Amino acid sequence: MAAKIEIYGTSFCRHCLAARQLLDSRQIDYTEYLIDLMPLERAEMLRRCGRKKVPQILINNIPIGGDEDLMALDASGELSRLLAHN
Repeated sequence: MAAKIEIYGTSFCRHCLAARQLLDSRQIDYTEYLIDLMPLERAEMLRRCGRKKVPQILINNIPIGGDEDLMALDASGELSRLLAHN
């Protein structure tokens, strides 16, 4: 079973784009919620992540933070480990 990755972001945010590009470059599937196009998802993001800033990224329903956190996980090899231990 593949890891479940979700991104809350906006269609115009450069940090959201960076997170998507990293996942796309690794051919990692994810579900994206664009809160500028789906405003009801903003409340869900706040409930699940406790933060207003985008992007907010979850792996297997656990908030990991934003794009810089995702890149740090990738650089350390931890992202691969999280995705493999599912």
